[in-house]
Formats: sequence, structure tokens, C-alpha cells
Amino acid sequence: MFQILSIKGTINFLRHAVAISGLSLILVLASLGSLAVKGINWGLDFTGGTVVEMEFENPVDLNKLRAALTSDETDGAVVQNFGSSRDVLIRLPVKEGVKSDLQVEHVMEAAAKVDPSVTQKRVEFVGPQVGKELAEQGGLAVLVALICILIYVSFRFEWRLALGSVAALAHDVIITLGVFSIFQLEFDLTVLAGVLTVVGYSLNDTIVVFDRIRENFLKMRKGTPVDVVNNSITQTMSRTIITTGTTLVVVVALFLKGGTMIHGFATALLMGIFVGTFSSIYVASFLAVKLGINREHMMPVEIEKEGADQEALMP
Repeated sequence: MFQILSIKGTINFLRHAVAISGLSLILVLASLGSLAVKGINWGLDFTGGTVVEMEFENPVDLNKLRAALTSDETDGAVVQNFGSSRDVLIRLPVKEGVKSDLQVEHVMEAAAKVDPSVTQKRVEFVGPQVGKELAEQGGLAVLVALICILIYVSFRFEWRLALGSVAALAHDVIITLGVFSIFQLEFDLTVLAGVLTVVGYSLNDTIVVFDRIRENFLKMRKGTPVDVVNNSITQTMSRTIITTGTTLVVVVALFLKGGTMIHGFATALLMGIFVGTFSSIYVASFLAVKLGINREHMMPVEIEKEGADQEALMP
């Protein structure tokens, strides 16, 4: 009875899996191509530069302040509020042949034109070498996270499911990085945090689906692997919609109203939520099916009891 009701109410998600998986492959190749040709637009956290924090007596118009930064020394400056509308943080990229002190001097002159009451609170300089080390450590963090996840899912699931989940994670990370590369969006430490968050979010969604697939392979004795996978995705879809919907509400709010400080973080999460949701179906689950997952692979390993052979010989 369970099997009949489940199959009748199942949505055939894998019906268009080949076409959608082909689209995913195209997106991954396009992302890799952009990363190879255009690279990533590294932020000041990775390239180095000067950070100037200042305070105004009254809320300042950031557009006026940006317009005042017209000198060659301040070209490419990133202006944003820091904590309140009276506190402003300005990030200046490294300029060849231009000293950091001169850049700070031009920034304060421009700020004084907007509001003479401005006061300088903090100045920090991050050298290019430090930025390079941050980039290497950030890439290493993503790689270590993927390796640890690979080890975890290998112990928890049959290898076909484990390979599908890791492929989905790589798919999500590559496409997210590809979007930042194609549109040359600034990639800083907050974006790196977003990418790591995407890894965890995508894995959580995939594991929920895989747990249900494993259960249904033991319950549905006559269904094909495609039937079992479709049934499992259908059963977890309500949970996926609720989780994705509530997360999107928060992330969209951060994207629209969070300010420039976390705009990159919100962008990475938005991409990760959309890509991660369909990769759980059309990358992880579909790959497991193509690798030949079936009910026998889900059966627990029988452990032979000591002395069982002698018991079988007894009359």
C-alpha cells in the first residue's frame, strides 16, 4: 500500500534531468572559462590597500563624498558607511608610485569639502603580500572544507551517493565563483564567507534528500531507482520549499538593505540558494542514478555471528 500511494503521488522530477544536467554542464564550463580568462576581481582584502575610517558630526551623503574623491590618488576608492550614517569607511587600492600617506591626505581634503567637521579615526594599510596570503588561505579553506565533506559523506552514504553529493558541491562553488568572474563583482572576505556558507547549505539539502532515498529503497520493494528517487524528492520538497523560502526572505533583505559591506556576501548566498536547490536534484541525485544505485546497495551488511556455522550443523 505504501508503494502504490507513494508512486501515484510522485512528481517526475527526473523527466527533464538530462536537459537540465546539460545546462548545468554548460554553466560549469562557462564559469571555468571565465575564471581562466578573466579571473576574479579581488577586493582590497586580497590585493592590499589603505583603509581610512572617519567620523562626521552629521549624517553624510556618500554620493557627494564619492564625487569629491576626484584625484588620481583616490581613483577606485570604495566608500561606505561603517556602523552608523555618521561613520564612513574608505578603502583605497594600492597605486604604483603613490605613498599611502598621500592617499590619506587627499581623502581627508575631499571629506573636508563635504563637511569641515570631519575627524580621522583610524588608518590601516594592508600590503599586497598580506593580501596574497589571505587569497591563498581562503582558497585553502574552501579546499579543506570540500575534502572534509567528502570524508564525511563517504562514511555516511554508499559511494554512489557520496560521489553525487561532492559533485553537487563542486558544481555550486564553481558556478558561484563563475558569476563573480563573469560580471567582475568584487570578491572580498565576506564573499569568501558566503561561498563557505553555500557549501554547508547545499550539503544540508542534499543529505536530507539522500536520507529519504536510502529509506525508500528499503521500503519500496518494487519501484525502479528512478521511481524511488522521484518519490524521495517529492516527499522532501515541502521541507525544501519552506527552508529555501525562509532563507530567501532574509538573504533578499540583506541584499537590498544590508549595505555595501555585506552586498557581496548576500549575492553569493542568493546564487548558492538557487544553484544548490536544483543541484540536489539534477546533479547529486541524477548522478547517483546514472552510476547505477539500487536497493541492493542500500541493504545493511550482514555480520556473521560467531559459531553460526556450528549451529547450522546441529540436528
